[in-house]
Amino acid sequence: MELDATDMGKVVNRLKRAQGQLAGVLRMLEEGKDCADVVTQLSAVSKALDRAGFAIIASGMRQCLADPDGGDTLDVKRLEKLFLSLA
Repeated sequence: MELDATDMGKVVNRLKRAQGQLAGVLRMLEEGKDCADVVTQLSAVSKALDRAGFAIIASGMRQCLADPDGGDTLDVKRLEKLFLSLA
C-alpha cells in the first residue's frame, strides 16, 4: 500500500517537529532542568508521535475504503491491532 504524498508530507513535518522536541528533552535532561518541564515536553513528543501514527493508519484506511477492489483487501483485524498499538 502506498500512502498519499500530501498526507505523508504532513506526517513527515510532524515527525521532524517531534524529533526537535525530543532533542529539546535531551538538552533539558543534560542541563538539569525541572522534572515537570521535562515531563511536559516529553508528553508533547509522545502525542506528536501518536498523531503521526494515527495519520498514517487513517491514510491507509482511506485508500482501502476508496478502492476496495484494488488488490489488497481491508484487513479489519490488522487495522485494529495497529490502532491498539498506538493506544
